[in-house]
Amino acid sequence: MGQELAAQYPEARAVFAEADEALGSALSRLAWEGPAEELTLTHNAQPAILVHSIAAYRVVAERLGAVDCAAGHSLGEFSAHVAAGTMSLADAVRTVRRRGELMFRTGRERPGTMAALLGLDDAEVEKVCRDASAFGGECVAANYNAPAQVVISGDVPTVEKAMELARAAGAKRAIPLNVSGAFHSPLMSEATPGLSAQLDTVVLSRPRFPIISNVTAQPVTDPVSIRRLLIEQLTKPVRWSASLQSMLQAGVREFIELGPGEVLGGLLKRIDRSASHRAIGGPAEVEALGT
Repeated sequence: MGQELAAQYPEARAVFAEADEALGSALSRLAWEGPAEELTLTHNAQPAILVHSIAAYRVVAERLGAVDCAAGHSLGEFSAHVAAGTMSLADAVRTVRRRGELMFRTGRERPGTMAALLGLDDAEVEKVCRDASAFGGECVAANYNAPAQVVISGDVPTVEKAMELARAAGAKRAIPLNVSGAFHSPLMSEATPGLSAQLDTVVLSRPRFPIISNVTAQPVTDPVSIRRLLIEQLTKPVRWSASLQSMLQAGVREFIELGPGEVLGGLLKRIDRSASHRAIGGPAEVEALGT
């Protein structure tokens, strides 16, 4: 993750070095060398993804020119705020490391899971969740990723019941996800005080450009609201489809996805195939940006 970028661009190397110093450990070595089973633990994956994303942003920032707005899916919202100058890289890395620790611990204390439902609209998914919860436990829509693509989250037996009901309701697929907890659901409420305490140590500034909040799917620039929404995000759904719609309705036509992978570009194409999208995670994509 980001190794080739850091090898070629001093701006990217500086980002990884700053993150290592902020955490007091070699996150860069873990991101570049693994082992994968350790890197994918949420308290390691979250800062690693953030650092890769910001390394890519710092390399291409001048080429991007004026940015109308930014958004990030779940953890990525913190990356967007670093890019916009809302918080420092060091503060963000420490915060998302703490966020990951809290989410992992909460998932162990109250085991939960998530599943992706394909082929049902939002209202149908919400009904499935309500009907499953009526049997006991908690199940809610957690990620509204794209039309007919929603992730649900909650207690293990309740999510399993929801998957059964979803198939009966006509879902094309109901896919269990390999996660360590019921993220973006009320089961994460025990993590809220810890994240709030961590964010109390962070200076938040007004961002240079609006950030689309996962919680509201609307632009936010006020530091007080930003802090509240980053905390609420732990237990509320990621309204990604609505966030993309918000940007499209504001006239955004060119989307740049920074960091590992290009999953978000695929979600964008399910909403508006005419929108321009580029993913930038390595040197080849950086060089192609100028073409």
